[in-house]
Amino acid sequence: MTLTSIAYATLIARYINQTYQSRGISIYREVFAGKSIIGKNRRIDILLVCEEAKQAYAVECKFQATHGTADEKIPYALDDIQAMRMPGCIVYAGEGWSEGVLHMLRASAFAAFCLPNDSLRSSETTRELDHLLAMNFGWWDILTGGKQPFVDATPNKLPW
Repeated sequence: MTLTSIAYATLIARYINQTYQSRGISIYREVFAGKSIIGKNRRIDILLVCEEAKQAYAVECKFQATHGTADEKIPYALDDIQAMRMPGCIVYAGEGWSEGVLHMLRASAFAAFCLPNDSLRSSETTRELDHLLAMNFGWWDILTGGKQPFVDATPNKLPW
């Protein structure tokens, strides 16, 4: 699948809208929010706002279809998202990332692979973003995935 940067950001916004709007969030595109770490005006690709909880989450979208110079921007983008004065992450996808940059993205607490399928439903390819959103907004049911809380059936008996 070949996407432009704008088409990828739109796909992510559509996925978040379909999956999470019922949880009380509003989705905004291309929102100006302060300055970047080099003093430029920062524009966030997607801003999620939960008015009831007074919480927000910034999502920067990076898609790299072929090898190129976008790799060079990732260290800056990761530093910038961490320096922002609100929670946020970089979502990424595409076949064009170098192994070094993929390692950096996969290891970062501020990055999440996300490539929704045509159904725009949660799946293995959206899980990383789903988990970051769950942790930010307190949607613990997403993390527990229908599991039941542990109940100790034998409180006086040790397992060994």
